[in-house]
Amino acid sequence: MATRLGQSFDVHGFDVNESRRLLAAREGVSVHESARLAAAEADVVLIAVRNEQQLIDVLFGPVGVVDVLTSEAVVVLTSTVGMAAIPETAMRLDHLGISFVDAPLSGGAVRAAEGDLLILVGGTPQSIGLARSVLDSLSSTLTIVGDRPGDGQALKTVNQLLCGVHIAAAAEALALADALGLKREAALEALELGAAGSFMLSNRGPRMLAAYDANPPEVMSRLDIFVKDLGIVGTATRSLGLAAPVSAAAEQLFLLAKAQGLSAEDDSAVIRAIAPKLNAD
Repeated sequence: MATRLGQSFDVHGFDVNESRRLLAAREGVSVHESARLAAAEADVVLIAVRNEQQLIDVLFGPVGVVDVLTSEAVVVLTSTVGMAAIPETAMRLDHLGISFVDAPLSGGAVRAAEGDLLILVGGTPQSIGLARSVLDSLSSTLTIVGDRPGDGQALKTVNQLLCGVHIAAAAEALALADALGLKREAALEALELGAAGSFMLSNRGPRMLAAYDANPPEVMSRLDIFVKDLGIVGTATRSLGLAAPVSAAAEQLFLLAKAQGLSAEDDSAVIRAIAPKLNAD
């Protein structure tokens, strides 16, 4: 995202991972030693964090960014952290005169670099207006879900329910095809062309088959991200008294994969929780 935005904006950034800071610097981003230094004098502050606690820390912690933001700034949350923390976060920022846009996104690193992300936006028209040029630069599909921060998180929760279930189903299907003695690549190609096809099958399927290679595919989306996201789905459905047995089963599969030490691998590696080995060709 930073690389993409650097084509049109003056981008300052920080990452807790030194290797990412070095990469950003090579791509022309002005890299700083803290989020607070990076956010100083910024008009739009994009935040990408793993969870609710990191969001609170980067905004309001001992070296949080709010102390250096002006009332003209807008904070844009791009991560999926769930709905629980959003109302209080928005209220605390509002009391400081700082605008807030809830804008979780989907699409991965390649699409981010191409400005081809799906972004689901919740925020007041005024707040969205402050961030609109940045959001437009990153997205091919920008959906304004509602005028409340949290609306974006709500729809992203629904999105992640479907994505997690589709990945789990693709893993089961390809493991079954292999156990039946079918040619894996041919089975995948045939399934993609029929009614059983889906984006996740086409996108994750080849990576699932490659997950058994000595050099597995590059990590495009860590497996433990779906452990987190399906946990958010479960929290939401339980709080509403809504039965969601299919997403609960998918969550258990990802938890099983995490327990098997696959957290840091690509989420396509979830197939290995079902089938530790594939049949020899």
